[in-house]
Amino acid sequence: MRHIVILTGAGISAESGIATFRGPGGLWEGHRVEDVCTPAALARDPALVHRFYDLRRAALAAVAPNAAHNALARLDRAWRGELLIVTQNVDDLHERAGARRLLHMHGELRSALCASCGAQQAWSEALPPGSVCADCHAPELRPDIVFFGEMPYQMERIDDALSQADLFVSIGTSGAVYPAAGFVRLARQHGAATLELNLERSEGSAWFDETRLGPAGTLVPAWVDEILETA
Repeated sequence: MRHIVILTGAGISAESGIATFRGPGGLWEGHRVEDVCTPAALARDPALVHRFYDLRRAALAAVAPNAAHNALARLDRAWRGELLIVTQNVDDLHERAGARRLLHMHGELRSALCASCGAQQAWSEALPPGSVCADCHAPELRPDIVFFGEMPYQMERIDDALSQADLFVSIGTSGAVYPAAGFVRLARQHGAATLELNLERSEGSAWFDETRLGPAGTLVPAWVDEILETA
């Protein structure tokens, strides 16, 4: 086994104190998804959308990577084969733990996107509507978040990695949000072994060869130890 693809979702960051996306009534931290995470919401009430992500960006200062993030960073450093960590999360906890072979398919809180020219730039402060792009100077910066209805980032790279994977591991995901929910089936089609590490069974559990249930902070370090011992 040389090629590993890992998908992480909100469950891996929950133990760090970051609220998961899905909650009672389909609300996200008290807001309807339709009010804060769609292109229509941004056009209708840019102040609300910008303020929502400003608060989430600021909240990152109060959280830290947990044992699961640290274990994946350790795997990243030690694994001699191909490895890609694909995260649905927009926090920066994987990076702060030390992971490098990583991509954010749904964008990043600490990044701004120019709606005019498509440039991305690091951004750690508040991002008020009308903020100016450093590249094209248009007052069109928005949160660099993939809203519902928009195409996730780097799908070609993800599809290529899944087509070559010997092992696909899903950690802390609901199995309800596409296209990520379909990754396990794509990996299986190309012959990969599949493993789910989750607090409870996801909507896609039936597609995995094995499901291990428990907190990510316990399951992930144990799995990384197991992988590195048999490498």
